[in-house]
Amino acid sequence: MDIKLFDSELKVMEVLWKNGDMTAGQLAKLLKEEIGWNRNTTYTVIKKCIEKGAIEREEPNFICRAAISRIKVQKYETKELIEKMYDGSNMNFFAAFLNEKSLSEDEIKMLKQMVEKLK
Repeated sequence: MDIKLFDSELKVMEVLWKNGDMTAGQLAKLLKEEIGWNRNTTYTVIKKCIEKGAIEREEPNFICRAAISRIKVQKYETKELIEKMYDGSNMNFFAAFLNEKSLSEDEIKMLKQMVEKLK
């Protein structure tokens, strides 16, 4: 299942991925400290994540658990980026990435090894 998460939803998910299961109150407290959100904002975003299937709510105490992994979200977002910006071409994406960033010798070596494993 692919889930499109907006930046605010990703902020909530990052806290869960980093810290594990926690109550909505704990999430609200952390997000207030980290980015200044008030409790209502956090609860609204949690509700949206629950509706999308990204968070599971458990009782008692409104425990929030990530229902989707960071890796799954990264794969979806990367796929969306490639579709939107590079006409669905992995090659165009990769070429653009390599043209914009200077890589260290170690990074080049690792990339070569990754490509070799694809053969």
